[in-house]
Amino acid sequence: MRDRIVETSRFLSFVLRHEPEAIGLHLDREGWASVAELIAGARKRGRQLDEATIAEVVAGNDKRRFALSADGTRIRAVQGHSIDVDLGLAPAVPPALLYHGTATRFAEHIRREGLRPAGRQYVHLSATAAAAARVGARHGRPVVLSVRAFEAHERGVVFHLSENQLWLVRSLPAEFLLWPAEAHVS
Repeated sequence: MRDRIVETSRFLSFVLRHEPEAIGLHLDREGWASVAELIAGARKRGRQLDEATIAEVVAGNDKRRFALSADGTRIRAVQGHSIDVDLGLAPAVPPALLYHGTATRFAEHIRREGLRPAGRQYVHLSATAAAAARVGARHGRPVVLSVRAFEAHERGVVFHLSENQLWLVRSLPAEFLLWPAEAHVS
């Protein structure tokens, strides 16, 4: 049962964040898709999906990656898109520090170039170092960078807070990053 939910979550991430056309799905400008269209597109591609499973995935996703409309007829991913959508996020004032988790193999590039969205619309920043470490560990040996977020905001970097409480920026110059003393960059 749990495997089906995890697999469905991955499928929803794929079609709602990256390739809706893979199942003939149409997203509106804000990333919303018809649940009925999602179910029909999935079935045409041999994947069994129903409203109850979708609702279970949305409600049970610990990272709150998805949102259903109030009437339950539309769904969208709340962040992480590689396709152009406008999530309607207003600029927000960040706390003094935020955190970015990455793999050590990307550290030297980040040191030179700062944070870039790497094929997505935004760079994701976490409110805690622990959350950032979990993100970095998904990609290899993790390193957690501290981000002088409020200072960056005061100098013109626009921050947004997603529905699932991730901080988002289009990019972030390296000058606002603090490196841990134990990070080994090769």
